[in-house]
Amino acid sequence: MAEDVFKALADPTRRKILDELTERNGQTLFEICTRLTTKHGLGSSRQAISQHLAVLESAGLVVSRRQGRYKFHDLDTQPLERIVTRWLKPDAPEGTP
Repeated sequence: MAEDVFKALADPTRRKILDELTERNGQTLFEICTRLTTKHGLGSSRQAISQHLAVLESAGLVVSRRQGRYKFHDLDTQPLERIVTRWLKPDAPEGTP
């Protein structure tokens, strides 16, 4: 699981997506694309951003939910908290937060 998180965080575009979700959670794909273009000058296609979101979701860093016609994306920090805890509390048994 931690390896998936590290792989997801390795890409700068995915880190920018997480930054945007940290700033404003619950965004649609269109909103994320717009913010990446206007704030960061990224000209990635919606399909490319959708693929990045899929990687983040499979790593557990993003959770998506449907509401009517829209799909909203929310940040989930639990995988990051588990990684941080791993090194901040080295005496804790493996698998405990």
